[in-house]
Amino acid sequence: MMSNVPAPASLKSVVQEAFAGIADRVQAFKPKLMVREVGTVASVSTGIARVHGLPGLGFEELLLFPGGLSGIAFNLDEDGVDVVLLGDHAHLHAGQDVQRTGRVMDVVVGDALLGRVIDPLGRPLDGLGRVATRERLPIERPAAPIMDRAPVTEPLQTGLKVIDALIPIGRGQRELILGDRQTGKTAIAVDTIFNQRGKDVLCVYCAIGQRASAVAKAVAKLREKGALEYTVVVVAEGNDAPGLAYIAPYAATSIAEHFMEAGRDVLIVYDDLTHHARAYRELSLLLRRPPGREAFPGDIFYIHSRMLERATHLNQARGGGSMTALPIIETEAQNISAYIPTNLISITDGQIVLSPSLFELGVLPAIDVGTSVSRVGGKAQRAAYRAVAGDLKLAYAQFEELETFARFGARLDDDTRQSIKHGKRIRACLGQAELSPVSVPAQIAILLALNAALFDDVPLERMTTAQQAVQDAANALPDDLVERLTEAEQLTDADREQVTAAARRAIEPFLAPTPA
Repeated sequence: MMSNVPAPASLKSVVQEAFAGIADRVQAFKPKLMVREVGTVASVSTGIARVHGLPGLGFEELLLFPGGLSGIAFNLDEDGVDVVLLGDHAHLHAGQDVQRTGRVMDVVVGDALLGRVIDPLGRPLDGLGRVATRERLPIERPAAPIMDRAPVTEPLQTGLKVIDALIPIGRGQRELILGDRQTGKTAIAVDTIFNQRGKDVLCVYCAIGQRASAVAKAVAKLREKGALEYTVVVVAEGNDAPGLAYIAPYAATSIAEHFMEAGRDVLIVYDDLTHHARAYRELSLLLRRPPGREAFPGDIFYIHSRMLERATHLNQARGGGSMTALPIIETEAQNISAYIPTNLISITDGQIVLSPSLFELGVLPAIDVGTSVSRVGGKAQRAAYRAVAGDLKLAYAQFEELETFARFGARLDDDTRQSIKHGKRIRACLGQAELSPVSVPAQIAILLALNAALFDDVPLERMTTAQQAVQDAANALPDDLVERLTEAEQLTDADREQVTAAARRAIEPFLAPTPA
């Protein structure tokens, strides 16, 4: 048996060569002098530190404190600097050293983040080890110039019938979701992320100031449905430092921007910007900045506008990527005219308003169609939707008015009773269970059946099964017809009749028997 152990003489020569190489590198080494600017912590308060002795410090520069704690320089005064701390500062006390880094706050980016749960500093929260990427981007970046942008022309399908038909969203749009607490805002966002499976759209879910249990529930849903593999989750929990909550949406935006600049389509969800505004108000009051309306600082509008302006559709010269933003805002007692909601409404390209009264009635998703609007998506909506959705929204609005009028017990004529009957079927069709997206052909088949009043004679208690039958019939349509429904510039009469006939056959078994 041959041995791989070298002979003593050859081993000696190998060792001599190694030592000779080390000696050569020691001789060639030339130490470099590096200037290091170090200051001193003067005082520490909740989430804020006062630092002295850093005359060359720049605005929003990153500082390093003992124990691996970092901070961002916010107030630059002649006699000191106020620093927003990005983490637990219980170990920090006056007299400790603080060091400049010479760079602004940045975050790791890249494909290695897909499927991961991280905090705004890029540290993993999912127990899967460090993120295997070295590429970084500043969290604060200028938005793309107007000449680098392209019109919003392609729809972003949410899988929710009421949104895709009546409040459509385009890729590159910013659509606000607002409503009182516990009305299903996060559910709409998670459903939209889930519906991007197989559509070549990457997703970034940013949880700001949420309970850890709520975030864990959302992540578990995404993982269970296989949606986490194309999603990055950025989390700043409710018990984290206010500085982390403040930088979280900016870090998430830079992660999404990296994918957009690579020519990809990205969906980013901010859940929610109410907590972000409150965190910034807390920091501003601790920094002794003058308070304004509702104690928010004067630049509260700017912190959201400069972030949401980064969501856009780039032109082909810039890669043709897009970033669609779904910011979420929590209202109080349906007051959409409060300070932060009105700010966000004026920044975004439309809003989806959730109604507590509809939620209590079991109408889910509880979207108030009358006050919700999309200012861009109609131009990006598929032709088949445009052919059927206009009449539907008008019929639904008339039904809501007549339903309110009918509650007074007034005597109604036959046309009014028929309108109310038809409107109830529209409401039943627009309802949808959580995490049950509906494909484009199935949505169009249901909408065409509604327009043709095919559901009007179906008892309300059988509407769910009748809809499912129509969906199954739509999924069995010929491939060439499905392609025309999704890609054609116009819905032809022949295609409309073919889909309507398939829906009619599916609904027939559920019709109420005609009285003799």
